[in-house]
Amino acid sequence: MHAAVSEPTERDRDIVDLLRKDGRDPAFEELLRRYEGKVYRLCCALLRDRAQAEDAAQESLVRVWKALDRYDGRASLSSWIYAITRNRCLTALQRRRPLESLDELGEEAEFGLRTAIGEPCDGRAEQLLGLVELLPERLRRVLVLYYYEERSVSEVALMLGCPPGTVKTLLFAPARLLLRC
Repeated sequence: MHAAVSEPTERDRDIVDLLRKDGRDPAFEELLRRYEGKVYRLCCALLRDRAQAEDAAQESLVRVWKALDRYDGRASLSSWIYAITRNRCLTALQRRRPLESLDELGEEAEFGLRTAIGEPCDGRAEQLLGLVELLPERLRRVLVLYYYEERSVSEVALMLGCPPGTVKTLLFAPARLLLRC
């Protein structure tokens, strides 16, 4: 059952070893301890709505638990978890009602970005958050994942379902925008 799991990355070797030796439940407990907050912050950044983010994070973790026995190691465990979470968030975005109040969106967007970054907003950090919030959503997602979640270019590409070259281009885009000013 667990023989399909290839060599894990160093970061999550302990979880994959638990999965191989002791099964899904002990491995999931450790996974939950390590990734629950990160999954929630990713949902907040992508959905920009607290209630939907909580639901999506919970649903994502349930999906991870159900599929954990089938984790095959082709991607790092964290990328696999984030891909499941991203897909769940994309589904939630597709189901969203088109008539949302702009005031509600603004408040939830600020919450989502602040939660994704994981820092209190004051002074320069607040200015930076405001600038990042003004960026197009696709660019904002890349910046949050790369700089604030500290994901590699290839992990961001996998999480967002785009080629690594696109991620590199999007990471370079803020510099081009500044040069225009």
